Amino acid sequence: MTEQTKKEKNMLGLTGAEAAAHAMKQINPEVVACYPITPQTEIMHTFSKYVADGDVDTEFVRVESEHSAMSATVGAAAAGIRAMTATSSQGLALMHEIVYITSGLRLPIVMPVVNRALSAPINIHCDHTDTMAERDSGWLQFYCESAEEVYHMIFIALKLAENEKVLLPAMVCQDGFITSHGVENLREIETKKIKSFIGTYNPKHSLLDIEHPISSGSIFFYDYFFEARRQQIDAIEQAKLLYPKVAKEFEKISGVYYDFVEEYNLKDAEYVIVAMSSTCGTVKDVVDFLRKQGKKVGLLKIRVFRPFPNEEIVKLLKDKKKVAILDRAIAPGSYAPLFSEIRSVFYESDKKPEIYSYMFGLGGRDVTLDNIESVFSDLMNNKKEKINYLGLRE
Repeated sequence: MTEQTKKEKNMLGLTGAEAAAHAMKQINPEVVACYPITPQTEIMHTFSKYVADGDVDTEFVRVESEHSAMSATVGAAAAGIRAMTATSSQGLALMHEIVYITSGLRLPIVMPVVNRALSAPINIHCDHTDTMAERDSGWLQFYCESAEEVYHMIFIALKLAENEKVLLPAMVCQDGFITSHGVENLREIETKKIKSFIGTYNPKHSLLDIEHPISSGSIFFYDYFFEARRQQIDAIEQAKLLYPKVAKEFEKISGVYYDFVEEYNLKDAEYVIVAMSSTCGTVKDVVDFLRKQGKKVGLLKIRVFRPFPNEEIVKLLKDKKKVAILDRAIAPGSYAPLFSEIRSVFYESDKKPEIYSYMFGLGGRDVTLDNIESVFSDLMNNKKEKINYLGLRE
């Protein structure tokens, strides 16, 4: 069998939701708690087939709400096993209480999230409002452009989350319907290689370890609560230090290195768009088009949002002329999340570009090639407005 034939044999056509479920199948967690919500439902539908067909040994727990789904997952993880769930939008909002509890208990749960707008008005399509609302919850957050990236990042997130120096939960995010329901090719990694990469989860502490009994979820007053929170900060800083090592290790089995950020025609670019998730594919097409016209444009894609790659962003953008930050979320009363983060990291930098905010795509509104081209046109033609709404009917 030729190398090319081997590659074709390992090629699968999957939606982003199916890719997440396929990764979960290869991990084979002991417990998965499920509750449906559009557009995440397809992850659990697909995984439930693996359960029914005996492809996994998972205890599949059907619960009455997303709050219960997260609670059941926390209980299972506290008992010392791998446990997972998935959600979107209002489901993540309903989990909010337990989201903070999960990180506070230092449970390395990996949760695929299909990004969807938060109501009201009711909307089932994509924006990043749901996960941005949890950006200070102590969870690691990864944003994926494609189905294959979703598939890969779930393994990386699990390896990083379970490191004894980290022990924090992680969200692996993909855009609702755009990625979750769009079929793309991905290269399947052999399950034995995945098993070798993630290893066996052997926590030091478990509620079911009767030889070494512990309490979990204890009350902390002012005498210890502050220290517990500081430990979460230390843990996420450790995650930032360890991430490159984990990504390098994953490269050995996948052939792909996933840095904190991805550069696209960035080296000599003077005008740059910064974006996350599926929008980056659209930006890449426009960059290719404008490059053929001799325009020095590029893209900086943010893959790891928590921990935030401060130093990497400053290093890559400090010499650029103008930068547009694309946010698929808003923050009423303040600046949009990604714009706010990037603007802040340049505060102490001696060199910095002009930075502009573009909010776009709320509730799943399409971002077109013309939209992206208009952003580059603004940058190149000295548009002065710092805050902009891309594709909005004024």
